[in-house]
Amino acid sequence: MVPVAIAGPKYMRVLRNILFVKGHSGPVAESVRAANTRVMVPGHHHQQHCIQLVRNRDYEGFLSSLLLPAEFRNSVFALRAFYVELAQVQDLVSQKTIGLMRMQFWRQVIEDIYSDNPPHQPIAIELWKAVRKHKLTKRWFLRIIEERERNLNEKAFTSIQELESYAEHTQSSFIYLILEVLGVKDIHADHAASHIGKAQGIVTCLRSTPYHRMRRKVYLPLDVCLLHGVSQEDFIRGNCGKNVRNVIFDVASQAHVHLEHARSFRKNVPSKAYPAFFQTVVLDDYLDRIRKVDFDVFHPNLQKRNTMLPFYLYIRSWRKIY
Repeated sequence: MVPVAIAGPKYMRVLRNILFVKGHSGPVAESVRAANTRVMVPGHHHQQHCIQLVRNRDYEGFLSSLLLPAEFRNSVFALRAFYVELAQVQDLVSQKTIGLMRMQFWRQVIEDIYSDNPPHQPIAIELWKAVRKHKLTKRWFLRIIEERERNLNEKAFTSIQELESYAEHTQSSFIYLILEVLGVKDIHADHAASHIGKAQGIVTCLRSTPYHRMRRKVYLPLDVCLLHGVSQEDFIRGNCGKNVRNVIFDVASQAHVHLEHARSFRKNVPSKAYPAFFQTVVLDDYLDRIRKVDFDVFHPNLQKRNTMLPFYLYIRSWRKIY
């Protein structure tokens, strides 16, 4: 933790802009206020559409994006809006066929973007701008779509390795795109991104367990569940016994291992790559909180938003670490 006296007045001004936007100026405040404006899709309001979507559906990603240098912010919001659209398909459609149609729509959008003929859709227009500006790699977009499409089967991951593979193809691919926006081409940054993406995927699986339980779905790795003699029905019933907590401990520990691996490259990762890794603050926060409740994944404290998260995010960015 960085004392306020060390951080100085500039730090405090920006922190206020994050926490108390109304009445303040500055790039962060302007981005938040833009997200609050009414969305009128045609023309220059495409950017506000993306920002608002991310703020509503991925608040932590929204906060992380605000701390990016201004010249990269709109491009990253476009990427996050695209990612949010894909992520929510599974929850919004009632039939797999409709989900496949949505995935095909986005696959065609990417093809059209790279043919310089984007459809008149807010996210597509902003993605097209980002692709042209930063020469983004088409393969990462398609890999995210293909993996999301494959996951529409709604089956539990058979192993922790399968969960990691899914996270690599989705979360890590997304971070690779952010690195390209930042102009980072570095093997060490790529290695760090791979591990952070895997940690993100694992933590997301843990965090969504209470929600999926209400839909009578369980995605936690079956091999870890079998190791501790825990069935899917235990999670559906909201069981928080010792064996269930042991499953959560093992899965959470794997996320922690990936974060440590990512940080092992820190000395060799260029500092301009760090903004792509701000999500580690969110991961650290969740892993710390679940540890404090003895790995009870259903504990009410885990469902509450940490109001200090903007503060932690800015400190990490100010110190230039991940």
